[in-house]
Amino acid sequence: MSVLSIQSHVVYGHVGNSAVSFVLQRMGLEVWPLNTVQFSNHTGYADWEGRATPPDEVQALLQGLSRRKILPDCKAVLSGYLGTPALGDAVLDAVALVKAANPQAIWCCDPVMGDEGRGFFVPPAIADFFKRRALSAMDIITPNQFELEQIIDVRVSDRDHLRLALRLLHSKGPRLICVTSARFADTPEQALDMVLSAPDQIWRLRLPRLPLSPNGAGDVVAGLVLYHYLRFS
Repeated sequence: MSVLSIQSHVVYGHVGNSAVSFVLQRMGLEVWPLNTVQFSNHTGYADWEGRATPPDEVQALLQGLSRRKILPDCKAVLSGYLGTPALGDAVLDAVALVKAANPQAIWCCDPVMGDEGRGFFVPPAIADFFKRRALSAMDIITPNQFELEQIIDVRVSDRDHLRLALRLLHSKGPRLICVTSARFADTPEQALDMVLSAPDQIWRLRLPRLPLSPNGAGDVVAGLVLYHYLRFS
């Protein structure tokens, strides 16, 4: 199976395509990495070098793939960190191009916007893109709790608000939602919850809260959610 992965790339460290490509390849997928940015290191450091990929360059790369007549083999588009708002349109074009070639293909979107305690680390226009323009095209979405709240405008602090947020999000397009990390009123201090939601079922998995915060973990989780969905669907 082949997956088009549209995400960031860093020279030092493991986030975006630098994190998830190897994992998915080890799981047996053919990964086509298309980098939205190329940075020296992730943006959690005090500084970095590099640039976002210009949207016209992304479009050119997509057209190059199309001319190879390989897009019917693509089972999914996996997207993550955008870098600039204009790259949102490029991702939507990629999804449309892949689905036109393979109507059974799906889009798994990690709506990278921010995190609890850090707030937003992307421009407001990127958050607006996910919230107002992209949801209807998504099949799978993998937000963390902060991103879920921003997309739906609901403070998710307990089970009732979680169910409300998930119901609202399903109504906007995604048929599978994975909240990759969350803490609710009943979550123990030394634990984190992961939530998986389909329109008719919700599962919650409790995990130990480790004393570390590895960058790229959310990117890998999104990729693994997609892998297992493709494997069992």
